[in-house]
Amino acid sequence: MKNNEMYASLLEQVKEKARDRQIYTDEGVRDLIFQALGQSLELTLKERVRIGKRIFNSIRRMDVLQPILEDDEVTDIMVNGPDRIYITRDGQMSLYPERFENERRLEDLIQQIVGSVNRVVNEASPIVDARLPDGSRVSAVLPPVSLSGSLLTIRKFRKDPITLEDMVLSGTLDRETADFLKDLVIQRKNLFICGGTSSGKTTLLGALAGLIPKDERVITMEDSAELRIQGPENVVRLETRAPGPDGKGEISLRDLIRASLRMNPDRIIVGEVRGQEAIDMLSGMNTGHAAMSTGHANSCRDMLRRLESMVWMGMEIPLEAVRMQIASALDYLIFVRKMPDGKRRVCQIDEVGEPREGRIELSAVMELDEEGKVLWHTDQNMSDRNSSGS
Repeated sequence: MKNNEMYASLLEQVKEKARDRQIYTDEGVRDLIFQALGQSLELTLKERVRIGKRIFNSIRRMDVLQPILEDDEVTDIMVNGPDRIYITRDGQMSLYPERFENERRLEDLIQQIVGSVNRVVNEASPIVDARLPDGSRVSAVLPPVSLSGSLLTIRKFRKDPITLEDMVLSGTLDRETADFLKDLVIQRKNLFICGGTSSGKTTLLGALAGLIPKDERVITMEDSAELRIQGPENVVRLETRAPGPDGKGEISLRDLIRASLRMNPDRIIVGEVRGQEAIDMLSGMNTGHAAMSTGHANSCRDMLRRLESMVWMGMEIPLEAVRMQIASALDYLIFVRKMPDGKRRVCQIDEVGEPREGRIELSAVMELDEEGKVLWHTDQNMSDRNSSGS
């Protein structure tokens, strides 16, 4: 308790001096902290180091979250108000022992994050998606929508993008499945990855995008830019923009997809499809643009139903015509899942066929059995893969 009171007092002292002297650099703040700690003779050297680092992180970094943001083994950070912080490490969730000084400090941190990417969050618009400079995904919810205080969720990303080889080594998929997916990318097939929240959709999308030949022009479109693609050199990244306080200036995912089709792309990658942007993505696929995307669903069949709804609600055309458009655009659906042990697995790959008897035909190419073993269902697909020279 004594050290916490000392920390709070010193923090306010350093903040006040930094404001008065207009000091906004790391070095300047460190000097102020050193001076303040030098006057606190009752603290041991170990206490000074700990409190000094905590003050610096509070002013210039991410406060109590900074140490776990620097921990490569932590994949998720979930802040439920100022005094409940949970982390996920090796697929297991646990309560983090530290807490924010108060609700106001947590709100200040959220404003700092969203402001850095030109987003706005307040009582009128209390839900926002953003990202950190390293590409980590951020979601924040403020009261009164949240009854538990300000909420902050961070999905961290590795410093180096995960490759398909990394996913083989981690057991997300086996070598044969990896080779099959690699062939689909090289053959410019239109791929759609589906799965639940935190199932690894974006990770697999980034890994597959990294297999695109270097000489192709790739355009990515996301609500919050988080894809980091290693492989192709000519990569253009586009990000949506929320409307300003006056309700103007919004740039939607539909706007980005339409713009991308006029930018001479070889491939378009849509981070996640949630609504009527599905119409424009499918139109791009049907006009010869190779594409990849992701969406939330509990199975490949469920993803097709969701796509039908997205397109049908945005176009006044018969459902049969919607199904024809989807079937002619998509080549393969890939379903990924987060397993009970926390690991992610590629659970099924379906080839998209023609509409028949009121629904689009799906042919299972690969799936996991009840014991988690990989089953291949069509010799034709395997022979196609072998003949491609893999």
